[in-house]
Amino acid sequence: MKVAVVGATGMVGEVMLKVLAERNFPITELLLVASERSVGKKLTFKGEEHTVVGLNEAVAAKPDIAIFSAGGDTSLEWAPKFAEAGTTVVDNSSAWRMDPTKKLVVPEINAHELKATDKIIANPNCSTIQMVMALAPLHQKYRMKRVVVSTYQSVSGTGVKAVKQLENEMAGVPGEMAYPYPINRNALPHCDVFMENGYTKEEMKLAREPQKILDDRTFSVSATAVRIPTAGGHSESVNVEFENDFELNEVRKLLNETPGVTVQDNPDTNTYPMPIYAHDKDEVFVGRIRRDETQRNTLNMWIVSDNLRKGAATNAVQIAEYLVENQLV
Repeated sequence: MKVAVVGATGMVGEVMLKVLAERNFPITELLLVASERSVGKKLTFKGEEHTVVGLNEAVAAKPDIAIFSAGGDTSLEWAPKFAEAGTTVVDNSSAWRMDPTKKLVVPEINAHELKATDKIIANPNCSTIQMVMALAPLHQKYRMKRVVVSTYQSVSGTGVKAVKQLENEMAGVPGEMAYPYPINRNALPHCDVFMENGYTKEEMKLAREPQKILDDRTFSVSATAVRIPTAGGHSESVNVEFENDFELNEVRKLLNETPGVTVQDNPDTNTYPMPIYAHDKDEVFVGRIRRDETQRNTLNMWIVSDNLRKGAATNAVQIAEYLVENQLV
């Protein structure tokens, strides 16, 4: 199994390598791929040193699987080139997510839709993944009508430059700015770029992607995405209106029985999900489960996950695992 990691030197790329090692993904040959400025750099995987190669060399090597985390423009240009060479691409950027010819996959929910002919597979947005992990079993049981979500997203979702900005501001050191304003002791209602309708691109991803993953356009999602000064882990306040009524104990049981979801919900012991506990874990944590007392059949939840792991790297590796296990590559 020849595997390429495209964008291996980036923040998500590093986590991908860590996850591949932890999960003992069956690799016989590993290609670490990055932009020209990183070619020749040395990286270690499972105690073995690898030299970073360029995209042309990686395509020519015809890997079985290429896991991309190199930005949308790189994916748009290079994913088709890998696909033409016979490689199956799992892409972590937003480039292919809403392309009607490409599958948008959270393995626990819709990996069964994958076929050997799917040569470019899209990994959803980090905030979308954790939300649909919790919503999917509830939608199946109670049928969602409307979701209102507000996110509290870590600076790691923006990248290395943003993490550095937060660290510099906390230390009182001037430095390069990833955001138009300080992030330390602040909250920016501005994730990704603003669009004509007044929403940000991130907010529109949260609105559109769940419908595609669940293959259902009968429910709607309204989102507000906020960047906060945490180093890792995204949190979400989610309000869901269902067509059918529910019992809270049944909701907790359903979520507890969902693979990849962990319920942390006991106000008596101050037990609820927090980014500090989700760090470096693959589960999606759900708590503060309670009725919305202002509206029928409506539930409030608090959902937290490590955005670099289940929100990006782990989900991509799980897709690759499914492809291997089901002989689709």
